[in-house]
Amino acid sequence: MSASSRKTLVIRNGTLIDGSGKPGGRNDAIVIEGNRIKSVGTLPPDLQLEDRRQVQVIDAGGQWIMPGLIDAHCHVSYGYPLIKGEGKGKGTTRPEFSTLKSARSVQKVLRSGVTSISVPGGTWFTDVGIRDAIKLGLMEGPRMYVAGRMIVTYGCIEDDEPSWEGTPDHSIGKLCNTADEMVTEVRRQGKHGVNFIKMADSRGGESQMLAKDEIAAVVGEAHRRNLRVGIHSRGAGSTRAAAEAGVDWIIHADLATDRDLEAVAKSGMPIIPTATFLAEVVELGSKVGAEEVQLDITRMKQHFDLLCESSNTAATRRWRRSLRRPATTPMRSVSKGRWVSSPPASSPT
Repeated sequence: MSASSRKTLVIRNGTLIDGSGKPGGRNDAIVIEGNRIKSVGTLPPDLQLEDRRQVQVIDAGGQWIMPGLIDAHCHVSYGYPLIKGEGKGKGTTRPEFSTLKSARSVQKVLRSGVTSISVPGGTWFTDVGIRDAIKLGLMEGPRMYVAGRMIVTYGCIEDDEPSWEGTPDHSIGKLCNTADEMVTEVRRQGKHGVNFIKMADSRGGESQMLAKDEIAAVVGEAHRRNLRVGIHSRGAGSTRAAAEAGVDWIIHADLATDRDLEAVAKSGMPIIPTATFLAEVVELGSKVGAEEVQLDITRMKQHFDLLCESSNTAATRRWRRSLRRPATTPMRSVSKGRWVSSPPASSPT
């Protein structure tokens, strides 16, 4: 731990957004000791700001202060965007290069104000290694909740190679064509330290690739090992099958029908719509073109439009009501002494 990180940090002035939904208000003092927020509000009378050996003061006048953001869908070692001179085919083929690129990416994420990310799939076990390096204080970065390679079958997203090639080691997908193979992969990934298992159905959602009994087999094995399960599912029956099989959350669901959403609402299951991702792809694609974005801009726009149309249907409203309200606000959590950032040696952000 560096000398500066051992000091008490005091953030004074500025406008504070506490995450409760209230308008921002004037900040007096936020006091941080180590990586824990000690107090928010009036400056404690026993704190001597003049003692610069023990206290570091940041004047946030004219700036905004808020709890760290959470990104629930952030691929770190996906392999994209391509870097000129590196990689053959899709993304990097060298784990060493992927690790360094991923380490740089999470530092950029932290500096943007995002202090917690969920990583739903990556290459090798790169993201597990980056997560642990942050925890051990080897580098700065956000808290990371990570999956390994996505469990897929023929026709799913990331099944991009001919059948005789399968999914290469540098692929983000792991080809498993039976429930038994999927269970074995859950066990392998659990052994290597993932936080959750990621399954993935078809890329566009027009047809269902993963059978309900396969999803249920993965859920059963993962839950037995205290691992959660997320699934890439845009629609076409896989959303409903995932809800009935008991996955822990669904990613996208923009092509889900009312019948699908009724099943999701009944199970009280959260959906991660990735709306900002779709909006960013559409906006960026109009500026730099599909080749640089490396995604089908037209298809992404269709998904975004459908997501907007479905956001106010009766089934969607029932799904919203089925979710439990959070027991606390972000600022209440951190003011009670929750972790501000993962590594013991890093500065709070």
